[in-house]
Amino acid sequence: MMDAIGAVIGLIVLFGVGVLTMLVVVAVKATRAVVAKVEHHEANARRAVENVTLKAKTYTKPGSQGQISAVRLSLRTSLDGTRRVLQEGLARDSQLTESLQLLTRLDAHAAELDGELRVLEREPDGVRIAAKLSELRERAERITHSAESMRWAAQDRMQRFADDELARLSEECESEAGALRHWDSAPAAGDTAGTGAAGAAGAAGAAGASRKGVSSGRHLSAEEMLGLGEPLTRLAGRLRKPSTGPSTGSSSAG
Repeated sequence: MMDAIGAVIGLIVLFGVGVLTMLVVVAVKATRAVVAKVEHHEANARRAVENVTLKAKTYTKPGSQGQISAVRLSLRTSLDGTRRVLQEGLARDSQLTESLQLLTRLDAHAAELDGELRVLEREPDGVRIAAKLSELRERAERITHSAESMRWAAQDRMQRFADDELARLSEECESEAGALRHWDSAPAAGDTAGTGAAGAAGAAGAAGASRKGVSSGRHLSAEEMLGLGEPLTRLAGRLRKPSTGPSTGSSSAG
């Protein structure tokens, strides 16, 4: 008895430990998801503020400082636009996953280039800035061109899929419209009435022919009505024939 109670208590303890472990795991995952979401929003907000600052520097700071800000802003705008297009189209086209992977690699190069441009903003030597800016601008243009190529290709691909889907839908709608107009091939009401009248006339003619004997004014006998007229006639004919049997012989003997 004590062993059974101990086993039950052990099972209860194990169940409680399992439930507690599960709750801890769920809480940790939920916390990580919340933290990741918060960090993502913070990163987006910080990036938006930086973009606004770069745009302001582009228009307010002349010379090399404004040019550096313009390069950084162009780079960020191109990558952000391409990422937005690819992520929106990923739900309908799984092939864009590879494009997003390539964009991630471009992001790494763009982040490295953006860091070099930030360092160049603090460079006091104007000659050094002019020499490095030309090189960094050329790298930024290559990254921007690659991102824009993927973005435009993805947009053309989604438009082509939309056109094909619309063409198929239009064909299905035309087919359904033809099915809904099936009454065009049905016989007209006048033709149906004429056919019905002809059928009724034929039936009436057949009925009249079957009642010919009655309508002609001649009364049918019971044998004719029962179909026994011809057999009775043949039987009467055989009975009227003279007999050549034993009765003749008896007369001769007398």
